[in-house]
Amino acid sequence: MGPKLGFIIQTIKIRGAEEYDAAFSAIVREHADAVVLQPSLPRNQAIDLALKHRLPLVGGGGRPPRDGVLLSYSASQTEAYHRMAYYIDRILKGAKPANLPVEQPTRYELVINLKTAKALSLEIPPTLLARADEVIE
Repeated sequence: MGPKLGFIIQTIKIRGAEEYDAAFSAIVREHADAVVLQPSLPRNQAIDLALKHRLPLVGGGGRPPRDGVLLSYSASQTEAYHRMAYYIDRILKGAKPANLPVEQPTRYELVINLKTAKALSLEIPPTLLARADEVIE
């Protein structure tokens, strides 16, 4: 999808926070314009390094922008927890997990951190801010 939009996507795989310094060195060497953080990785060190190198860092889930990530766009965590409760209830009432349908999220959330945008000297377009589900100032 990246090339269709004019983006070059380069993947740097790391196993944990101890590899962030080397990863960010490679990212800077390649003159990246932004970094996408895998949601399962620890983010505090990545946030610090992204700010140090003045790189926008985006990540999944609603929590990352509250921690300093520029923005996230992902399935609604609230909806996911509600659906999880529904499945747990069904299983506790005797349903076999293998017989329950697989669901996909129906609601996505865009969260933007304006404090991080300001620290990176980025201006977020008003149209994008208007579409955000949450704006952190």
